[in-house]
Amino acid sequence: MASINKNLSDFSHMEVASAAPYRFGIVVSQWNASVTGNLLDGAYTALKQYGALEENIHVMQVPGSYELTSGADILLRNQAWDAVICLGCVIQGETKHFDYICSAVANGITQVALKHNKPVIFGVLTTDDLQQALDRAGGKHGNKGTEAAVTAIQMAALSAKNQ
Repeated sequence: MASINKNLSDFSHMEVASAAPYRFGIVVSQWNASVTGNLLDGAYTALKQYGALEENIHVMQVPGSYELTSGADILLRNQAWDAVICLGCVIQGETKHFDYICSAVANGITQVALKHNKPVIFGVLTTDDLQQALDRAGGKHGNKGTEAAVTAIQMAALSAKNQ
């Protein structure tokens, strides 16, 4: 596994654009809240660290990861956002439910991005167990929420540059 001994949230090798000119929506799942709360903290902190203004960050909570797609669509339908970050956590269980949810969420987020021609960032953990999720939500492998925020900043800047 590539991440076994690595903190994935290290951006020292790259220049991250300023978030100051952009507006960000964050859609976060309430399911697995001990994980998604950490993802949200990481995303929010990173946006502010790179210059986003508090009034330009809006957080919307949805019941579960499956609803992230609808939440992102609602945000983009009703207001002008430069990027939307979707944060969730799906943990493998004993049934195929995991596979269906993960596939639906990944495809749905892509479809919302294409529909609105805006960056919609996949910050959804798909792990085998709770410990793997915690390791990626502020634990030994960094914070996927932070990574998603940096991706949103970079994509918002790229989109603005190519309009």
